[in-house]
Amino acid sequence: MESPLARIPDNISHDFAKIRIENCHLTELPPGSFSTVSALEFLWLNFNEITLMNIKSLDGLANLTELRLQGNKLTSIPWTAFQDTPKLKILDLKHNRLDVLPEHALRHLAGLTYLDLSFNRLSIISKDVFLNWPLYRRTEKTWSKEGVVSNVVLALHDNPWTCDCRLKGFVEFIRAVSPPIILMNSYLMCKSPASRVGKFFHEVQLKTCMTPNATSPDANVTLPLGANATLRCLVKARPEPSIQWVYGLKIIRGFTATETQIDEDTFSSHLAIPSLHLADRGLYTCSANNFIGNSSVSILVGISSPNSSAPLPPPVPILSPDENPFIDIRIAKQTVYGITLEWFAATENPAETWFTVHFGKYDSPKKEMTYIGPGINSYSVENLLPMTKYEVCVALKNHPPREGQCVVFVTGNDVSEREQRERLIHIIVIVCAMVLAVPAGMYACTAETRVGCGERCAGLWKRRRRRQGDMQEMERQGTFDSLQAGSSDTLCRDTEKPKARTRGGSAAQLY
Repeated sequence: MESPLARIPDNISHDFAKIRIENCHLTELPPGSFSTVSALEFLWLNFNEITLMNIKSLDGLANLTELRLQGNKLTSIPWTAFQDTPKLKILDLKHNRLDVLPEHALRHLAGLTYLDLSFNRLSIISKDVFLNWPLYRRTEKTWSKEGVVSNVVLALHDNPWTCDCRLKGFVEFIRAVSPPIILMNSYLMCKSPASRVGKFFHEVQLKTCMTPNATSPDANVTLPLGANATLRCLVKARPEPSIQWVYGLKIIRGFTATETQIDEDTFSSHLAIPSLHLADRGLYTCSANNFIGNSSVSILVGISSPNSSAPLPPPVPILSPDENPFIDIRIAKQTVYGITLEWFAATENPAETWFTVHFGKYDSPKKEMTYIGPGINSYSVENLLPMTKYEVCVALKNHPPREGQCVVFVTGNDVSEREQRERLIHIIVIVCAMVLAVPAGMYACTAETRVGCGERCAGLWKRRRRRQGDMQEMERQGTFDSLQAGSSDTLCRDTEKPKARTRGGSAAQLY
């Protein structure tokens, strides 16, 4: 008690039945922390500073019946660790920092009679956490048949519950809880949203979640040069969506967007554009998304000419149909919920060249378009759906995407909220794409394409080479150096026999 221990002592006797280490500044439970103490039944580690619990930290504790970790700094628990403690009956995790309870968290806790998760940071959990609990299913069946079974105490109070549609199933579960499940405190209280703060679960009526639906009263807005413009977007969604305005110049020239909540399920966003400039013309997109899906609506902003006989100049250079500057496009970064795209284009006037990003599901005939202004060569896509095939293309504005200007990728399986935060989306690039700005003789294909892809890439490269033969070596090398450091892609020269090679489990291969 109250000793500054740097780690768990190594010389604990193997026949100890109870260990209590409290206020000793322990920071982690490493693998096999008490594996030599096979007789251990009671383990109290309260009021330390434990932030990390290894998945094998309970290894060898087959006789453990009570584990208390109150007052530590745990933000997550490796729930599969409880496979090693089949006799566990009491689990005390109150006063920690847990903010996620995975759907199958209680799978290996079939013998519990006391579970305390109070005073944590839980805001949204699914009722399936408890419906999948073997103990709950067993006691429910036994109670209905025999009427007598051991009580199970459950403590969930004093968490910052978010009482919106995502909590609907859990609120209904809490209302229906009856013996043998006993709530230590049945008055669970809402901490958000603002309209439900301070209300108890039995006082709120929650609706089913709803995907966003974005609309606008004006599809086209035309105003004189120098006028102030306000674009309006109305979104119906449940729960509250994230709303953003997308426009090519948003990075260069910032506008003010304000959001207001009209009622429980309706939200509005106003984008103010002060003193319209010629460069402000174009398509503005209001995008709304929540965890169910997304929706967008576009508004075309035009500027009227004060003199009808003198039309305004076009907003971007109009290129001839046969002008075909090459664009090197790649996925530069993967985040937890999306990707960041980067591209390099060799054009005669880069300071005046606009681009269009086409993005959407692969099989969708209509892709969402976003205009990108001069000087910008990256674009981020967020809120990707799991197990979905997407296509993203970068082309010159007012031009359709051409061969070699698109990337197709597939997102991985859905996982729990905690796992989503702890690992990146699994991106698999599945199209043949030519890297046009790397040293001559290098071709890029992906792991899931056929060997014939190499021949296709070679043909594309030869045609491009004839058009771009005079490109300076500095430009080529500069783009090549910009590729991600530490990539697990492999390269080989065209003088070698084409052969697929992988390294480090990468989804991509080079020929």
